Amino acid sequence: MSSTIEPTVVIVPGLRDHVDDHWQTMLADRLDRVQTVPPLEHDKLSREARVAALDAVLGKIAGPVVLVAHSAGVMTTVHWAQQATRPVRGALLATPPDFEAPLPQGYPSIEELHSHGWTPTPWQRLPFPSIVAASTTDPLAAFRRAAAMAEAWGSRLIDLGDVGHLNPASGYGYWPRAQELLRELLDMTAQVGTGAEVTG
Repeated sequence: MSSTIEPTVVIVPGLRDHVDDHWQTMLADRLDRVQTVPPLEHDKLSREARVAALDAVLGKIAGPVVLVAHSAGVMTTVHWAQQATRPVRGALLATPPDFEAPLPQGYPSIEELHSHGWTPTPWQRLPFPSIVAASTTDPLAAFRRAAAMAEAWGSRLIDLGDVGHLNPASGYGYWPRAQELLRELLDMTAQVGTGAEVTG
């Protein structure tokens, strides 16, 4: 890598926040420089509050940052990117949900998501390199929809195959490929170093 400073990895969870047996939690346990966006105490479904929480974490970190987001955390990240004011080296975006289509029972409705600011989905190109890791059997988003988001965001698309929503309910706690994709992202962004420009 061109930068002598190892980036801090910021974990951006989905709406269920911190889950002990989730791959994001297990990944964080294996990293030296890592911070996780903390759970919200109030307004748990608020897109604005989740973007603000991510921004608060990023505001306290000096040096390069890489984001690792899952599910609604992907949407938090892309919404944050529309108003970002600090450099981000790259982002790993795993199983983005389609908040403009009905979700399975137990998840918020389209109307709830809209009223809390999650829709419309941002389709602008992200101002930093990214990888979208998408499932072909995700109950929260059709693969073609995730692929369309990846294309719009300027992301490299990784087809994960049959992994469901890549969460404990789909049989995924520890997910070793997370570390592989994180390394690929770091390799992709090595030339960016700490001088990435962020617009928006």
